[in-house]
Amino acid sequence: MVEIIQKDGTWAFDGDALRLTPGRDKNVSLLRKELGELVVPLGALAGISLEQGKKSGRLRLRLRDGADPLLHATGGRLTEPHDPYQLIVESDRYGVAEYFVDEVRSALLLDQVPAGPVDAYLLPGPSVPLSVSAGDGTAGFDGERIRLEWNWKTEDAKAAAGARTLALTDITGVEWHPAAGLENGHLRFTVRHAPTKTPPKYDPNAVELWGFKKDPLMALVAAAVQARLPHPARAAATQPVDERPELPSPAVASAEDDHDALLRRLRELGELHRAGVLTDDEFALAKQAILKRM
Repeated sequence: MVEIIQKDGTWAFDGDALRLTPGRDKNVSLLRKELGELVVPLGALAGISLEQGKKSGRLRLRLRDGADPLLHATGGRLTEPHDPYQLIVESDRYGVAEYFVDEVRSALLLDQVPAGPVDAYLLPGPSVPLSVSAGDGTAGFDGERIRLEWNWKTEDAKAAAGARTLALTDITGVEWHPAAGLENGHLRFTVRHAPTKTPPKYDPNAVELWGFKKDPLMALVAAAVQARLPHPARAAATQPVDERPELPSPAVASAEDDHDALLRRLRELGELHRAGVLTDDEFALAKQAILKRM
């Protein structure tokens, strides 16, 4: 196992998954603290990088498109303090961070993890039930129903209808936008057969956000709902089961000798290196990882 411990949090990698634990430092965002520890399977990763600065740097994970309901629901709009896939690294720990990056990249190469999109969520999303109060209301979700309640700051036209309960089966989409500049943010649910372009201020299916401290927590509600909606790529998987190509039997795959498989992988890497697909450093890194397993 390889591990890096910082005030911002702790990242650990055991060869199969990364465990991301937020730090207890006062500068760690409320969203990351509430989200808690994340376990990211290696197959959900598209890449990892280290950005170095004079005083501190940043480790960044890049997940495959469609792997995480939080990233899908927020549309990449989580700013740096709230992004759970970034870790602030102190300059005197750059050596450890570089070793961490090398180990993860070696595992990605060795396991031949593709960087392309996935057709199912590989992370479960926030646990339920949960409830968040921010902006002009409170949004709660128990796994089956969404409850929207309003406060004294809610526009009269929206508050007049009272609290609103939405069944998950009636929801076709959810989106979270942070407040930016003079533009307010929102958490909005798209209800089946009831599309609307009404501003969040008046939309009974939306909570308006003004950029206060608890606003990012609404992203947890969005992610929890998104995780329980059909995956966006599911529409592409409409081919009948009996017409799908037959997959190789697990028994056949497990009968393959590990040592021979590693030798074949080593030869494949050599061919990729000679063809110029892999750089000298990448080839050396992957070769070292294979030899360790042998």
